Amino acid sequence: MEQAEKIKIALAGNPNCGKTTIFNNITGAKQHVGNYPGVTVEKKEGHCSFGGKELMFVDLPGTYSLTARSLDEVVARNVIINEKPDIIVNVLDASNLERNLYLAAQLVELGRPVVVALNMMDIAERMGVKIDLKKLGEELGAVVVPLIGSKNIGTKDLLVVIADENKTQNLVNAKVDYGADVEPYVQELTDAINKTGIIDYPIRWLAVKLLENDSDVVAKVKAMDGMQNIINLASKMRNDLKDKIDLDFYFAQCRHQFAVQAFNHSVIAVGSGDTLSDKIDRVLTHRILGIPIFLALMWAMFTAVIDIGAYPQEWLDTLFGMLGDWLSGVIADEQIRSLVVDGVVGGVGSVMSFVPLIVILYFFISLLEDTGYMARAAFLIDRVMRAMGLHGKSFIPMILGFGCTVPGIMAARTLDNEKDRLVTIFAAPFMSCGARLPVYTLLIAAFFGASGNGGTVLFGIYLLGIIVAILVAVVLRHTLFKGEKEPFVMELPPYHIPTVKDVLMHMWERSVLYLKKAGTFILGASIIVWFLTAYPMDVEYSQDFEAARANVEEQMEVQQAAVLQGYGIASLEDNAELNGMYESMIAAAEAPEEAEGEEAASEETVAAEEPAYPAGFAALQEQNPAVYAQALPLYDLKVAADDNIALLDEQEASEKISQSYAATIGHFIEPVIAPLGFDWKIGVGIVACSAAKEVMVSTLATIYSVQADEEDQENLVTYLQEDPSFNPAVGLALMVFTLLYMPCVAAMAVIKRETNSWKMLFLLNGMCVVLAYVLAFVTYHGSLLLGLGA
Repeated sequence: MEQAEKIKIALAGNPNCGKTTIFNNITGAKQHVGNYPGVTVEKKEGHCSFGGKELMFVDLPGTYSLTARSLDEVVARNVIINEKPDIIVNVLDASNLERNLYLAAQLVELGRPVVVALNMMDIAERMGVKIDLKKLGEELGAVVVPLIGSKNIGTKDLLVVIADENKTQNLVNAKVDYGADVEPYVQELTDAINKTGIIDYPIRWLAVKLLENDSDVVAKVKAMDGMQNIINLASKMRNDLKDKIDLDFYFAQCRHQFAVQAFNHSVIAVGSGDTLSDKIDRVLTHRILGIPIFLALMWAMFTAVIDIGAYPQEWLDTLFGMLGDWLSGVIADEQIRSLVVDGVVGGVGSVMSFVPLIVILYFFISLLEDTGYMARAAFLIDRVMRAMGLHGKSFIPMILGFGCTVPGIMAARTLDNEKDRLVTIFAAPFMSCGARLPVYTLLIAAFFGASGNGGTVLFGIYLLGIIVAILVAVVLRHTLFKGEKEPFVMELPPYHIPTVKDVLMHMWERSVLYLKKAGTFILGASIIVWFLTAYPMDVEYSQDFEAARANVEEQMEVQQAAVLQGYGIASLEDNAELNGMYESMIAAAEAPEEAEGEEAASEETVAAEEPAYPAGFAALQEQNPAVYAQALPLYDLKVAADDNIALLDEQEASEKISQSYAATIGHFIEPVIAPLGFDWKIGVGIVACSAAKEVMVSTLATIYSVQADEEDQENLVTYLQEDPSFNPAVGLALMVFTLLYMPCVAAMAVIKRETNSWKMLFLLNGMCVVLAYVLAFVTYHGSLLLGLGA
């Protein structure tokens, strides 16, 4: 063992073998997520202490093979070759052992001690599969430990084996036999490589890969000094062998034969009859019912997100409103108060209130992934996609895009065909990521919440994203990315009940990333938008608003004095009873009303078009009708003055914000977006959300908060409902625009890195902008024709 006290373990396995569950069982919260050096493949590490040893686990990308066909495969094997973990833990699905052993055949060639974590033993037992663990270990040259990862059974036994040097240090890896025709060449090339003395890779594995003409390995060996003779020798050997064997398939065939032999020698009973997963699949993957069931599940998920999330969202919205009110009273400086209340609390707080909806969405996505249904969704959609010339496997990255576009784009590397991979990258940004959800739910709450159709509207937006993504992929596959199409081959894992720990951990990981974005990027964007909205300070107003407000106050006092004079009273202070009634009226008007529209005015003062008085006035009238009748005209004069002052405040705020830097930007692009029903405020939001879609919400919140009177702050939903520039048609058009608009900065960076082309990035962004504009235009004007413009 290279390190006695600290053991490094590489965790490898096929997708859906339960590797992540075992990793979570062992490491718990002690995990770190980053990227492997030089690539955008996610790197997950975790550690635990056991038996006096510090165990550090590296969770490799799930893969079926270790060839050079995809980046995931290259990264997985390079970690083992370059970082030289002390032990490889190969997680195998006991219920699908033969398929899993193909990867095991490649892992044993890498020259590191192997421990087999034979997972899903409960499912194998239900299927009637019986495995000789000792014989399987002998076939692979490994220690085999049975586990049931979903129930955390066998985890301790696995750690005991890993931490015990006596169980692993004498392991001798099995060798894949490449037959009488090839083995002499493997041995000759191995000896030649050994003589160079400069290779740090597993020598036999390297010889096999050179004979196999593995592009990644050949490129690395060519880059080494003094290795040209080895390259030439391998090339000569391939020429000698090409007439004897089919070099394109032979090595994979030998590994497959090794896997079949290991399976046949170690499996005592293979089981028979349908499993529970088979019975469930007859319904959920039914040729006719499968897709309707999938769509129904999606609709139920989005309806639950809207309906369940509305409660905690309202609580958080109220909490941030209370925080803003408290800070308004604590911070004396006007500019600092506006920055904190309007910029930080108004901007970030408006986005944070949507976190519960995002958490709930991630919860449901985690359930779909961990139960095994997500793989079925790809299988179902494959029929539709294949009919259009697409690859069914592309649907998995697209579904991952529901959480975040970045991992959705990176998941495209699992496709072996380069054209399929590029098409998937171009389609992924049209899937509604979690960052778009706050925009959707804000507009749904403002214009569709009362109708009870919020979940249906949200489902429709997500479905539109899927349809557009597929149509875009179809067009690209038949034009820009023409080429051969590969068959869809994908393993469907057995259904299983996900552990609460795994679901919560997946949900937490994704939610934390969103919270970090809200606490950093969105905070910065909110402050910038506040600055653009609040400045410049030296605004040229159409009138002296301070003097105008003072004049309104003076006129009210004169008019009230005239009323009092008619009563024979010099001032309110001279009549305690009348003054008390007047103050009670003001207090009743400011108090929350229990009933709307209740009238309590006296016969003398009720005009034909006079609005209803607050509900509390009825009780005041009953207490003392005569004094109530005297106080009511005074109250009416105060209400009229307050209304006039409010209009002056609104006019002043409107003139100030209309001359702000933000308005200048918004008015500059307003002529372009006006056909979509968008005004300058949405224009500022469109510019800002180019960086991150959530910033649309914080931008609108900041603009309305700065524009509003400090004494009359509302939540963002109310602002939108009261804004004459907004209506359901505009709301739908803005949702469609947000769905199709170009991806965020982080996604752009990944697209550039995955395609290694600025041209591809600009092409994708241009396509997104055109589609967003055209479909938003159609949505807006179509909605107007349907009567949604009011």
